[in-house]
Amino acid sequence: MGVNLVIAVTDSDWFSHLRQHPDLREVNFWAPKPKNFKALQPGELFLFKLKAPHNAIVGGGIFAHANLLPCSLAWKAFGAANGAGSAEQMRMLIAKNRRADPDDRSDFVIGCRILTQPFFLDEPDWIPVPANFARNIVSFKTYPTCDAEGRELWEAVVERLHRRRFRGLEEDRARFATPQLIRPRLGQGAFRLVITDNYGRRCAVTRERTLPALEAAHIRPYSQHGSHEPGNGILLRSDIHNLFDAGYVTVTPDHRFEVSKRIKEEFENGRHYYALQGQRINAPEDASRRPDPASLAWHNQNCFRG
Repeated sequence: MGVNLVIAVTDSDWFSHLRQHPDLREVNFWAPKPKNFKALQPGELFLFKLKAPHNAIVGGGIFAHANLLPCSLAWKAFGAANGAGSAEQMRMLIAKNRRADPDDRSDFVIGCRILTQPFFLDEPDWIPVPANFARNIVSFKTYPTCDAEGRELWEAVVERLHRRRFRGLEEDRARFATPQLIRPRLGQGAFRLVITDNYGRRCAVTRERTLPALEAAHIRPYSQHGSHEPGNGILLRSDIHNLFDAGYVTVTPDHRFEVSKRIKEEFENGRHYYALQGQRINAPEDASRRPDPASLAWHNQNCFRG
């Protein structure tokens, strides 16, 4: 049993911008319209090819996650990893691709396909597209590695990865010998999107669902050897996130929300937060997506002010 690969069409501006940033841990291969992407599962290969006249595969990455976001939030999550120099430039590119009215100031919702461990090939290493990749394909085409074309693509990518040392992929190169899932190493942006979707786009404590007000909080801070893994995250309204990071609130390993008495002592306020004291958070139904009890215990012991 093999895995799938996708070849997706992009333009040279997106590619040229991103290849100037070789230290990127993740990129957002966005679609200008809000189209759901279900062609791959996390850990499969997502390759991108340039439009004519180049018509070649020029790079790729490990597919990690896909969802729909307003372009302003996509910029906030990924910045230059969106393949644009600024939020306004990105919005203008989206408007152009959507053929929107130049005066339309909408915060366009786009399709985000997040790739980790991205690699960008030098021109001598570009891979010819399979013969059955029709020139009129404007989005993407899926290739199973159990078929001849898919296996040849996999082997072409492996050959280039062995010849070049791509940052972020060195440890995985041995695993590429056989078509299989490659574990995505989430960056900050992918972490934010995964946590947002794991919690159904609602604050775990208040059930707030105004997306710009929600933030993916690290339970154990990244600066304190925390990871970008889903188990180290929880979706919180921005004010509660700030209090969580500062240690004025916490979540116990049994998913109870706790509020420090120091909010009242230090700020003579906090009635709204004390009303939430002791309630169970709304954790994901899927146990594999719930916050790690060990990380919660670490926050209780090392951050919470009691």
